[in-house]
Amino acid sequence: MIIQEMTEEECNKALKHARFGRLGCASDNHPYVVPIYFAFNGQHIYGVTTLGQKTEWMRANENVCLEIDQRFSFDNWMSVIVFGRYEELPDEPEYEAARIKALTLLQRHAMWWQPAFAASSHRGSPESITPIFYRIRIDNLTGHRATPDEAETKAMKSESVTRRESWWHSLRRRLHLN
Repeated sequence: MIIQEMTEEECNKALKHARFGRLGCASDNHPYVVPIYFAFNGQHIYGVTTLGQKTEWMRANENVCLEIDQRFSFDNWMSVIVFGRYEELPDEPEYEAARIKALTLLQRHAMWWQPAFAASSHRGSPESITPIFYRIRIDNLTGHRATPDEAETKAMKSESVTRRESWWHSLRRRLHLN
């Protein structure tokens, strides 16, 4: 397997095609990672949520990260991590344009609102179902991509690894640990 660093352009392209990722935030040295649906416009990550732990933690500590990935096989995958800052887009005149942009981008995808409201359905207060639009201002992003190594693939096909040989024995043999 060959692992390569992705360019900023490749990372941005992957983000534009992604709709789902894992958002990481932290409070009092405790990490919290949750799945989210999002939209990317080339500058910001946009999302919608409702009041809950994630929102409270991001309000307290604006430093967040987002991870997306695609896995085709064990030796063919890609992963992008965005480091940035949470910015809430309240229902106030100075944020109207940003809220419209967020809503426009998010509405391009079916069921964009469902995860935020499904999570809040068990909470009883009206505030818990009020949509909270936000964006992540990107400070830095990084990505890696793995592709099959042709020489490795050929060697694996030419070897006579029996079905009875376990993956562990095969790995040990490949690493010359026997």
